Amino acid sequence: QVQLVESGGGSVQAGGSLRLSCTTSGTIFSINAMGWYRRPPGKQRELVATITNDGSTNVADSVKGRFAISRDNAQNTVYLQMDSLKPEDTAVYYCNVDGMRNRYIRLNYWGQGTQVTVSS
Repeated sequence: QVQLVESGGGSVQAGGSLRLSCTTSGTIFSINAMGWYRRPPGKQRELVATITNDGSTNVADSVKGRFAISRDNAQNTVYLQMDSLKPEDTAVYYCNVDGMRNRYIRLNYWGQGTQVTVSS
């Protein structure tokens, strides 16, 4: 059973910083990529940032230069450093793992989400 647990969310004033973390437990054959998505209130889920198993990163234009994604050496934890936060960053942030259940089956795993609220 694979579980993803996010932490680090909270309330902050505009211009502040937060660091989200996501720890993965359970058995995954291999991980292709890990990432962060978010769902602002009243809007659909959107991509924030991803990092592949070789360390390549992709960051959405809306947060480029302000957010950074990273992972630990064991690749079981992914982080999202958020600086210069804006009110429009307010959303529920979800951790995602693009992994292989086995050598043939590819699955996406999701965390329960953590709330980030940015006030002006």
